[in-house]
Amino acid sequence: MITLLDEHAVHQTTEPLARPATSERNFYDRWFFAGYADDGRYVFEAALGLYPNRRVMDAHFSVLADGVQHCFHASRRAPLERTETTVGPFALRIEQPLRVLHLGLDAAASGLACRLRFTARSAPGEEPRSVLYDDERLVMQTTRFVQFGRWDGEFCVDGRRQAVAGALGVRDRSWGIRPCGEPEGGAPSRVQHAPSVYWAWAPINFRDLCTQFNTFEDPQGRALQRSAVVQPAYDDAAAIPPAPDPAERTLPQAALKLRWQRGTRWPAGGTIEMADADGARWHLELQPLATLLTKGLGYQHPEWGHGLWKGEMALGHERWRIDELEPLRHDHVHVHQLVRAHLGGPGGERSGVGTLETLCLGPHAPSGFAALLDGAA
Repeated sequence: MITLLDEHAVHQTTEPLARPATSERNFYDRWFFAGYADDGRYVFEAALGLYPNRRVMDAHFSVLADGVQHCFHASRRAPLERTETTVGPFALRIEQPLRVLHLGLDAAASGLACRLRFTARSAPGEEPRSVLYDDERLVMQTTRFVQFGRWDGEFCVDGRRQAVAGALGVRDRSWGIRPCGEPEGGAPSRVQHAPSVYWAWAPINFRDLCTQFNTFEDPQGRALQRSAVVQPAYDDAAAIPPAPDPAERTLPQAALKLRWQRGTRWPAGGTIEMADADGARWHLELQPLATLLTKGLGYQHPEWGHGLWKGEMALGHERWRIDELEPLRHDHVHVHQLVRAHLGGPGGERSGVGTLETLCLGPHAPSGFAALLDGAA
């Protein structure tokens, strides 16, 4: 099928763009967004995912306010037209690629609605590839970029309107192959049946710059993937240079040390020590202000997981109080935290705000975890 994007000189294979170059069932294309009040009064997050070989497109919008996380979920048969990014009452609109994007959610049974505009304040920063094999089968190979920005507009929760003016935030864009949707049959996967995952991701906004850190580690704490960068922030999106930003600084030395809330696998704070090739050093202190479940965006969700077939169109909603959750439930371990950040390094001291994402399943010696889901001592 020929679609609108085929008009552009962007082809990478002999196929039309509606047909993925791979027949891998778990091929995906996804957007993630987060915005937050710097005092922690609210956090909103959204995502839209396309799984063309599963014929599914799904979307999520989640708001944390007054200790309650409100969630909207939607799923549909995937459109063949790649410029169509609407799932029921939820819509993503790209006004200017890599600069301005819009999220819209018409009033839904979840009690949620929004009209939000994201304007970039950094160039997109490409992260290292994520690659994972199960025996000799490739089960993960992804590309992702992160971009910082500001939000304007409003969202509503149960009819209560919250204006958003210049709120800081972040988005990411990823595509490739990773486990999703209904599980396959046949011989069981060693990766899925003996899970051991330590993942941390920390994009932080400061007034004049942004920092990004991420790591995958094995049970002994050895990094399987790790990166850290410092990027300039721009008041005017038109001034952002093409990626990669020539002023971006890669920090080849970086280490995260988390403190854990007792009896949980939710962080109580942490530090990141970073240094560049010239020996300049940064010290980043993170202090959580609020915690959200990534389940609100479909992660580890038994009903609204990524790429699950729900029919031609399906809508759902739910809410929960964060302080009433069981932190060590399997689908409650993966969290996003709004964090206050203090950065010391070249240019002096800075205060900022951002996201700390963590997922820790199975043993992790540096954290003192020895079993699948034991809590911190």
